[in-house]
Amino acid sequence: MLIACGDALIDFVPTRTGEGREAVMPAVGGSCLNVAIGMARLGAPTGFVGGISTDLFGRMIADHAAASHVELNLATRSDRQTTLAFVRIVAGESHYAFYDAETATRNWTYRRGSIPFDTVEAVHIGSTTLVNDRGAAETRALIADARPTSTISFDPNCRPNLVKDKPAYLARMAEFANQADLIKMSDVDFGYLFGDEPYQQRARVLLGQGTSLVVITRGNHGAIAWHAGAGQIEVAAPEVEVADTIGAGDSFQAALLFALYKQGRIAREALKDISADELRRALSFAASCAGLTCTRPGADPPWSHEMSGNW
Repeated sequence: MLIACGDALIDFVPTRTGEGREAVMPAVGGSCLNVAIGMARLGAPTGFVGGISTDLFGRMIADHAAASHVELNLATRSDRQTTLAFVRIVAGESHYAFYDAETATRNWTYRRGSIPFDTVEAVHIGSTTLVNDRGAAETRALIADARPTSTISFDPNCRPNLVKDKPAYLARMAEFANQADLIKMSDVDFGYLFGDEPYQQRARVLLGQGTSLVVITRGNHGAIAWHAGAGQIEVAAPEVEVADTIGAGDSFQAALLFALYKQGRIAREALKDISADELRRALSFAASCAGLTCTRPGADPPWSHEMSGNW
């Protein structure tokens, strides 16, 4: 099984009324839930770990996840409110306003012993859950239990408007990166974390500390990856008519993990030995899935039948 641990929320995505006025439409989101949904839709056995409310929006989240074949028996349900995120597209990039005080996601508690990690091949972490102290602490405890047997995937998916103490946040992201076998981040995330440092220079540092695979996604400029054995590999982004970019990075992450799983390269030692051809195929598939996600509004990753010609 593959699992994603982190945020589950409702995005209010931009749309327009029949009269042309700005409006918003609720859509299930949350970076880590999106990754779980993306993996499950492609056909991997997938579970989600995190806090989901029992309120109206929480029921929307649970129904959406279940319809995408994500197992929710590892999730924690509570009567705390659902996190809400309002999205606005500025110069092609998604900008968020979060309403996240005392929510089900923010108050998630890891139940030690509740996850049979010997059956879990990979655990994905990241995003808003790691911004607050409690979410970071609970995720840290989960990783401590998972890491002996499961590959750790990490996407910081930075949300600067939630960060109150940037130096502390940067230190925390470095700590989680140090525990990860696979790190994926967008070029925007990279700029927030590392400024103008060259990608290759930072990739060498991350590979040197034990990470097997580092991937930077660059929107319509495609993705570039570094692997100690397979070297540096770059893939192009497909040309698509973009509705919005919400969930594109999550779809890329989900498809990359799925592709590694299908190739028998998701386990830690197997990932270290991946060939350049295998890695290029996985990255190209991930780029195709992200491209398709961009053609429809909201975080709506593809199903396996939509990508059957690509895998």
